[in-house]
Amino acid sequence: MLVCGEPSGDLLGAQLMAGLKQLEPGVEITGVGGRAMAAEGLNSLFPLDATAVMGLREVVPAIPAILRRVKEASDFALKTRPDAVVLIDSPDFTHRIAQRLKRIDPTIATINYVAPQVWASRAYRAAKMARYFDLVLALLPFEAPFFERYGLHATTVGHPVIERAAQMTGGAEFRARHGIAPGAPLLAVLPGSRTSEIRFILPVFKEAVALIAGRVPGLVTVLPTVPHVAARVKEAVKDWPSPLHLIEGDAEKFAAFDAANAALAASGTVTTELALAGTPMVVGYKVGWLTYSLASLIMNVRYITLVNVLLDREAVPEFLQERCRADLLAEAVVKLFAEKDSERADLDEAARLLGKGGERPSLRAARAILDFVRAQ
Repeated sequence: MLVCGEPSGDLLGAQLMAGLKQLEPGVEITGVGGRAMAAEGLNSLFPLDATAVMGLREVVPAIPAILRRVKEASDFALKTRPDAVVLIDSPDFTHRIAQRLKRIDPTIATINYVAPQVWASRAYRAAKMARYFDLVLALLPFEAPFFERYGLHATTVGHPVIERAAQMTGGAEFRARHGIAPGAPLLAVLPGSRTSEIRFILPVFKEAVALIAGRVPGLVTVLPTVPHVAARVKEAVKDWPSPLHLIEGDAEKFAAFDAANAALAASGTVTTELALAGTPMVVGYKVGWLTYSLASLIMNVRYITLVNVLLDREAVPEFLQERCRADLLAEAVVKLFAEKDSERADLDEAARLLGKGGERPSLRAARAILDFVRAQ
């Protein structure tokens, strides 16, 4: 049984499903996912609606709905007793399922795929996780030793996002399809896929685009979105300050990355996808003041963009919270247009550290799950 809580986890779940089916063709997979996992054959117990939220202001009103989903998913696992329940990312949602399962029936095996970055804040949570997870599939090279120190069995499988590198093509065709001239400066704008991100980040990005358009003649923008926030995004971009192409679907998004000269992105999985596409980027992120105030008390890392974490330097410019301002973002993006290859070597190095060039991480993850199940 695989369970994810938001679109980025849905993509990881779909890749994992493909790996499981390749190694064990007769495997039966149940659980919770979105469109990508549905395309791999999953009949989801419920849609990713209430669970795809972030930030205190958004999470608190959604708590009753989230808890209902937690009960629904865990009750299904208790009834069907799968060989393993794999909880993918979204710890506020998926970890509650693991906790409830272990409380009611400790014999049900639980596996965490994409563990929360407890090495970045509140490391004590790793010891707590050891009480309700039997195995962690670690994405980053330093994570498995970290979890093992807290008594939680972990194995490094690599970051499955690198598998999307092969899909980061079709830029010329994308431009032709959307009537964008081959030489036109194209900026990918990626404000996030959560409702809170659209609320806090998209307005700032919109102001930044207006400033960039004034300094980059002929600027064209492309903004990928996902179904559960598409209506909100369409409303927010009605008076967009430059020619805009609003797109949906992973194929279009990845082609847009290949076509774009630069990107303005919210922190998240998309920054790693941009790194794999070799698209220079500027990262901005902003949350509610209370969420940020609490987070700033417990964070112990210098960067939030994975490229920067891996390289231990600010290879990708980051502008967080009070520094997530239109003028600062615009200045950094304009610089990328002027210095087109300034980030490419750093992005390539980060991709190598993520495991690019080796066996597919999702296949390694699938093998680790199957080996674990067979050893029980």
